[in-house]
Amino acid sequence: MTKINFVDHSGQTRTIDVENGATVMEAAIRNAIPGIEAECGGACACATCHVYVDEAWRAIVGEPSPMEEDMLDFGYDVKPDSRLSCQIKVTAELDGLIVRTPERQA
Repeated sequence: MTKINFVDHSGQTRTIDVENGATVMEAAIRNAIPGIEAECGGACACATCHVYVDEAWRAIVGEPSPMEEDMLDFGYDVKPDSRLSCQIKVTAELDGLIVRTPERQA
């Protein structure tokens, strides 16, 4: 299991254990993480699972695909560290990952 840390806009952190192979969005939905709506169910067809990847993890998580970048255009308060959590696959390498949820989703 890989530990993922979700920090909401007020600073509260929730740490969950996630099976490798799942997406960060799937883990958030299964664990009722506030701030992740995932209206499209992980199809990269909306921006309601938008998160900010902690600076220390950006290189490991990698850059968004062109399709993900297009969807991020619809997100709320998009920043250089923005990603769609449905596009981040959990691997052992991501153990300890920190993502922050925006104040609201688009």
